[in-house]
Amino acid sequence: MGPFTLFVSRAPWPYYARPRVGGAPHAFTREDVSAVHARQEELGVPQMFEWVHETAPTLRAAIDADVIAVPLLVLDRAHWRPAQAPAGVSLRVLAHDDLALVAALGVEHVGFGAPGTAPGPQAVVERDVYEVDAARLEYVRERLRRGTSVTAVAENGHGPVAVGTLRPVGTVAEIVGVATLPAVRRQGLGGAVTALLVEHALSLGAETVFLSAASDDVARVYERLGFRRTGTACFVQ
Repeated sequence: MGPFTLFVSRAPWPYYARPRVGGAPHAFTREDVSAVHARQEELGVPQMFEWVHETAPTLRAAIDADVIAVPLLVLDRAHWRPAQAPAGVSLRVLAHDDLALVAALGVEHVGFGAPGTAPGPQAVVERDVYEVDAARLEYVRERLRRGTSVTAVAENGHGPVAVGTLRPVGTVAEIVGVATLPAVRRQGLGGAVTALLVEHALSLGAETVFLSAASDDVARVYERLGFRRTGTACFVQ
C-alpha cells in the first residue's frame, strides 16, 4: 500500500503495517497513514504499525497516535557473556507437546501485565489462573512443531517462572516475549533464559540475533549479556 506493506494474519495473532523494504527514502504523510488505516478497518484487523525509527525517521510525525519507542538491540558476539541460572533453577527448551507450555504462556501473560524489572507480588497463583485461548495455544504449538518458534523456560519446584521465545528466519533470529514472574525477579532468570535462546540461535547458524527491550532498565539486562543498542523500535498498537 504505497510506501507501506500491510501484513494480514491468517492465524490468531495480530500483524501490522510497516514501511516497505527497499527503494528510495520516503517522506511519510498523514495521508499515507490514513490510507492504511482505512484498509485495516475494511479488513477488520488491528490498526497496528511497527518500524525502526532510524530507517523511517519521518513516520513518527505522520502518525496521529501514541507511539511506543523502545531500544532495539543486536548481539555483539565479541562481547557475548553467557548467563547461568541460579541454584535450584533449571533451563530447558520446550517441545511442542510439552505440558509446561500452558504455564509458560501464563508466565508471559503475568510478566507483561506487570512491566519493568521490579519485584512484585504476582507469582505462580496468577500464572496458573490465566486461561490460554485454545486457538492461540494450538497456533503456538504448531510454530514450535515446525521450528518457526523456540520457547525456553526457567523452572523451579513450581514449574516455569521465566520464559522467552526465539523466532529464527534463515541467518537472522529475534528474541521475543522474555518475561519473569514478578515474585522472582532480579535473580538473573530473564538473562539466563535469553542466554539459552542465544546459544540455540547460534547453533542454528544465526549471524544476527536481535531484540527490542521494553525500557532502558530492561535494555541494561541484555547489555550485560553482550547486546548493543543499534536503533529505536517503534510500535503503534
